[in-house]
Amino acid sequence: MNDTTKVSKWPFLLGDALLLAAGWLIWKSAHPLLLWETLTAVGCVAGGTVLGVLPFILDYRVVNKALEANALGTVSEKIQSLEKLAAQISSCTNQWEVVQSNADKTSIAAKEIVERMTLEARKFNEFQQKMNDSEKGALRLEVDKLRRVEGDWLQVVARILDHIFALHHAAVQAGKPEVTEQIAQFQSACRDVARRVGLVPVAAEPGDLFNGDRHQAVNAKENIPDNPTVAEMIATGYTFQGRPLRPVIVRLSEASAPIEEIAPTESPESENKEGQLSLGTAD
Repeated sequence: MNDTTKVSKWPFLLGDALLLAAGWLIWKSAHPLLLWETLTAVGCVAGGTVLGVLPFILDYRVVNKALEANALGTVSEKIQSLEKLAAQISSCTNQWEVVQSNADKTSIAAKEIVERMTLEARKFNEFQQKMNDSEKGALRLEVDKLRRVEGDWLQVVARILDHIFALHHAAVQAGKPEVTEQIAQFQSACRDVARRVGLVPVAAEPGDLFNGDRHQAVNAKENIPDNPTVAEMIATGYTFQGRPLRPVIVRLSEASAPIEEIAPTESPESENKEGQLSLGTAD
């Protein structure tokens, strides 16, 4: 605390000294003392005592008031600080409310965007599914057309090869070697052309064991004996791209039916239930 806040004591001490000196002088004067002298001496001593104590009392009061003023100033500063803190808290609360309101709006907008995106994605998936179904339907139609076209040209090529084989067989039966050789060369050239597209003729030689998977008897109604052998090939079999297309039509050695001439197939199927093309057998 500064010295300016304290009470100056020297005037009080000077008055105290004067009063005490006056009382001492009266006390040392001629005796007996009169009543008024005695009262004056006592009054001087009492006044000096009061003047000696009074500055300290006043100083205490001044210091006490200064402390109270300082305490009030500190409390006022703290109250102002609390008011500033309360204002900051209020501002933060308002800002938080604004942020929360914006966050709620953002969340609502995000939900709306997600719902729209989900709806658009669902619509796009439905449209894509419809397009895929349409494309699949169109592709199925095209595949069916291609398979029908493939079956048609397989029938045509197989019938041409069957006619060439019948012509060669007729030339062999006629016993004309020159004609037979020329027809054989023509048949070989036609078969080479057919092999390029995957249509491969399959032949059977006389004396081969009959195989139900590769051979077919010319008369399917006959009872096939045990361990039959091929007596003669009646019609060539075919495979298309490695798949069996038609078995070899043969006459068995035990069969009593005469050798029949080869006739072209009339109504070969273009495609069976498993998607495998098949041709009709020769009559």
